[in-house]
Amino acid sequence: MSHTIAAADLEHHITQLFIAAGSCSAEAQQVASNLVMANLSGHDSHGVGMAPRYIDAVLEKNLVPNTHIAVRVDSGMLLGLDGQKGFGQSVGVQAMDLAFERVAQHGACIMSLSHAHHLGRIGHFAEMAVARGWVSLHFVNVMSRPVVAPWHGGDGRFGTNPCCIGIPVGMGDNAQEPFVLDFATSRVAQGKMRVAHNEGKQVAPGTLIDELGHPTNTPGVVVVPQSNGKYGALMPFGEYKGFGLAVACELLGGALSGGGTWHREADGTRAVYNGMLSIIIDPKALGTQMSFAQETLAFIDWLRQSPATEGSDGVQLAGEPERAARLARKKNGIVVDDATWQEIKDAGAKVGLRF
Repeated sequence: MSHTIAAADLEHHITQLFIAAGSCSAEAQQVASNLVMANLSGHDSHGVGMAPRYIDAVLEKNLVPNTHIAVRVDSGMLLGLDGQKGFGQSVGVQAMDLAFERVAQHGACIMSLSHAHHLGRIGHFAEMAVARGWVSLHFVNVMSRPVVAPWHGGDGRFGTNPCCIGIPVGMGDNAQEPFVLDFATSRVAQGKMRVAHNEGKQVAPGTLIDELGHPTNTPGVVVVPQSNGKYGALMPFGEYKGFGLAVACELLGGALSGGGTWHREADGTRAVYNGMLSIIIDPKALGTQMSFAQETLAFIDWLRQSPATEGSDGVQLAGEPERAARLARKKNGIVVDDATWQEIKDAGAKVGLRF
């Protein structure tokens, strides 16, 4: 069973949930809007299903509502920021806005953000940059129970460590939709396993290993403790290549930002902390704005001329599935499975809110 809910109604419910947990109305609405946008974009893994975990983290005092970033380093093009355990959807936007000020002044900015609670869909930050005609790169680590196994490893040692790259295509009247590549370095996102588990579905072979290190198609092995009290693990995408990128995200997003890396046993807390290294570049400052715009258009057009393979709709670029999903889900509503909706209702009860 499931519920189909209009985006505006769902955003209202989740906003009220975070207000009940102590957020001011502006922050609650910002976080709720971000989560619902993830659902609209087809990424239910980063949508409202995360809200119950956020509530638990607030009650643990590991997520602090109404928190602002602290500036640790500010040397023009370089920013070192601390999220101070605030909502990632809030402190992440604060960090990007400050980085944008530096890009406007200097043409580029390298910004690190540590100790942010779950940043959500990293593509949101890339979309903020490409809307200004700027390129952005983001390397993120995840400080929570390790759920991804190293290549040739038999248990979880790190998080899903996303990487995201946003590139504007064309310029001015010739601008097209941007290229926004946003992916977990695990074969699939952990949140997708939560969704599949709640829906009672199996997942594709090669995605998971169980608590004994054996291949499995059952997503619950990374969602709930197994018979021996341990969890299974996700596999990295692309074998050693995805594993290598995951390590780079851990070291750049975690170690370089000052937020730290994961090298301990899980403690059972519900908080999810992210560190992020972001690089934002204004092509105009490089003196390549015109040629960059022309070449992005020419290359995208060249790709689209490739004949479609049998059974496919042809070449599809990063960002297109999300935009298509938004159109469909804004029209038809967002489907929330019964288990997830019950978790949201239970979270509301913990903070005195009844849906």
